[in-house]
Amino acid sequence: MTRSTLVIPGGTGGPMAPLPMYSADAAELRGATVHHHWWTQVTPGSAGRDLASALERADADLGPLFEEHGPARPLVIAKSLGSSAAPYAAKWGLPAIWLTPILTHESVVAGLRAATAPFLLVGGTADGLWDGELARSLTPHVFEVDGANHGMYVDGPLQASLAVLGDVVAAVEAFIDAHVWPVA
Repeated sequence: MTRSTLVIPGGTGGPMAPLPMYSADAAELRGATVHHHWWTQVTPGSAGRDLASALERADADLGPLFEEHGPARPLVIAKSLGSSAAPYAAKWGLPAIWLTPILTHESVVAGLRAATAPFLLVGGTADGLWDGELARSLTPHVFEVDGANHGMYVDGPLQASLAVLGDVVAAVEAFIDAHVWPVA
């Protein structure tokens, strides 16, 4: 079986930002070919200024992206703005890891509700775009960090945020091994 992963970035940092990069590394270590997407229609940082417009522009990238990669049945790993791909992942029946998804936008939530494949939601209680109660109603696979913001940073020394990154990677690996490419 050929394994592949499609990494869709947030509005800043691209697919090589720490959360999506390490999550993709977990898939690659399990034999997946990793495809990194870079936005063509979204200006970096624009999502923070006008989220609705950034979501609309992101959608212009996503249709062609899934037409190209969907048939390979990839694991989708997406950060923040990349969660606007939830309707496409649902349409193609793809497993997904949604890192700090935009749970305040109806199209993202509708895509998650329509999903037939397992997905993991990762977020923090200090993120205004996260809703832990909603997340737990959408999937049993939720990794929530108390006090983490949209970048999954927590107050205190940087080491504490690095520990959160390690915990997220452990949750991602456990999800992949149990629900995407089960270990025999």
